[in-house]
Amino acid sequence: MAQPPTQLDSVCVFCGSSMGGKPVFEQVARELGTALALEQLRLVYGGGGVGLMGTTARAAHEAGGRVLGIMPDFLRAKERLLDEVETVVVETMHERKAMMYDASEAFVVLPGGIGTLEEAIELMSWRRLNLHLKPIWFVNTESFWDALIELFHNNVSTGMTPEWFLETFEVVDDVPQLMASMKMWFNR
Repeated sequence: MAQPPTQLDSVCVFCGSSMGGKPVFEQVARELGTALALEQLRLVYGGGGVGLMGTTARAAHEAGGRVLGIMPDFLRAKERLLDEVETVVVETMHERKAMMYDASEAFVVLPGGIGTLEEAIELMSWRRLNLHLKPIWFVNTESFWDALIELFHNNVSTGMTPEWFLETFEVVDDVPQLMASMKMWFNR
């Protein structure tokens, strides 16, 4: 049976391999990377040097933080490894996600595309099945995740998902609110 983590050392961040259409997404990614470094928390991420994930990793690295990237070999050319940080190259997306999950005590989901959505949904499904009891935060920049959160509520109200599921994640508006919630969750 899964046990909730008691200490926080590494935070897995899922986010876009593109910048998205709003400059605030890049700003939030940079703020998060910097905040994790200042709190001495290792960033675990998808290993790419592009988009919001590259921005988050660069910011963490530039602020003196520890960073672990995990990249499947077939994406090396498209998502370009960030040479400045520790990166593990694996064969498949499944290996990538499993390593990211295992290397982290908490998860943060920033805005992102279909890949970010797929990672978040799998993470939520694993939580629903009690395969992990790690905290999950959605940073809802510019109401980006509103439709997904509404879908979660719809799943509960239609009886497809138990009501307790809505307590397995937290939605925050910005990085300061996220960091405050992390500190409360882990009594830091």
